[in-house]
Amino acid sequence: MGKLDNKIALVTGGSTGMGLDTARLFIKEGAKVVITGRNRSTVEAAAREIGADFVQGDVSKLEDIIRLRDHLNDKYGRVDVIFANAGGGKLVPLEDVTEDDFDTTVDTNFKGTFFTVQKLLPLVPNGGSIILNTSIAGSKGLPNFSVYSATKAALRSLARTWTTDLKARGIRVNALAPGHIATDILLKSGLSAEQVDGINGHVISLIPLGRMGTGEEIAGPALFLASDDSAYVTGIELTVDGGWAQV
Repeated sequence: MGKLDNKIALVTGGSTGMGLDTARLFIKEGAKVVITGRNRSTVEAAAREIGADFVQGDVSKLEDIIRLRDHLNDKYGRVDVIFANAGGGKLVPLEDVTEDDFDTTVDTNFKGTFFTVQKLLPLVPNGGSIILNTSIAGSKGLPNFSVYSATKAALRSLARTWTTDLKARGIRVNALAPGHIATDILLKSGLSAEQVDGINGHVISLIPLGRMGTGEEIAGPALFLASDDSAYVTGIELTVDGGWAQV
């Protein structure tokens, strides 16, 4: 018997990295999973690999979120678990941030998460679980992260306010804050491979466990927050960072 038997789960940004590993574990635990991703070929291949349903779409575009909602409503009629994982952005020194850099990061991380949950909320049954992917960047002061970190801090705030907004329906809202995880997010942010290697080496030296985390090590805590194992847990930010932000 799986921890998510008979559940419908959505993982946005589920075609790669932490999202894909989480979707794979949710399926193993009995859920029917829908994943999203911006690149159709990538998300379709990922869905085929793990046995998930998929909707190609960009969470920064409201019309794509509406299309996702319609798919979930027409095919399943509900969504029991939302892992609002899709995110990203550009890491740029403060003095060099452009309006496009700002809008890209805010639209993906904050606006995209906000409207994903808002538009799908009518499909979430009482007692459902919503998980927001934040980051330890939301609580640490990291160079070049000003806009990205601000969006992640905003998501932490949403976990608190939505907990009170949705308490009458028993919907639990929690944040999951990864630390330095082995994904390609830094390369996608515009940094060179050499810069990424330098960052990785520096950060690993600061992590008490002495290594980067893996996508599987995020999937496990996400399963905890999605399942009845966390039935009395809401409004928290669960940090999974090897101790980096804790000491």
